[in-house]
Amino acid sequence: MKSILLIGINTFGTIIAKQLHDLGHHVLAVDKNEKRINAVLPLVTDAQIGDSTNEAFLRSLGINNFDVCIVTISGDFQSSLETTFLLKELGGKLVVSRADRDVQEKFLLRNGADEVINPEKQIAEWAAIRYTSDHILDYISLDDEHAIYEVSVPEEWVGKSIGKIDIRKRFGISIMAVRRNGVMDLSITSETILDKDMLMLVLGGRKSIQKCFKI
Repeated sequence: MKSILLIGINTFGTIIAKQLHDLGHHVLAVDKNEKRINAVLPLVTDAQIGDSTNEAFLRSLGINNFDVCIVTISGDFQSSLETTFLLKELGGKLVVSRADRDVQEKFLLRNGADEVINPEKQIAEWAAIRYTSDHILDYISLDDEHAIYEVSVPEEWVGKSIGKIDIRKRFGISIMAVRRNGVMDLSITSETILDKDMLMLVLGGRKSIQKCFKI
């Protein structure tokens, strides 16, 4: 369980608040808009109405007591940038800020953000990969070069063991787990036989995975 400061209760911020609530974390929500604060109250431990660009207000929150500070302000980049900078100046341990464009990401990282999330860019990338391939069911980016894909078993692999296929040697890809009927199995070995009802969780370089599964 962690203590989270969540600044900016827009649609994205509300979704994050719900997820944090479901995970059992302590969340303090902050926004200038009283209506937004009232709406999010059932999902957070506490909430305050205030201007996050005001240093005195932020200082009163005890920034260094939070494990994570998340800034989800959208549509007002100046406020997002000032808030991010102040959070770090006031002792924020981990400051995560939202960006809507690549240039914003660069400015945020230079001015206090430890991590930056770009929801639209990440969802667009996911959708482009997910819906242009017959094999890909899900996708998680790890960095610029590596990712985890959930893929169906190619027809030519059905009935063969993981060891027989040996994609680690051929493509530098690892099969981490298989899923059947919604149940994930992590106890796979080289002897595990693949079938058409399975989905595989594979880890590797993007280009290697794309080559292997003809994406």
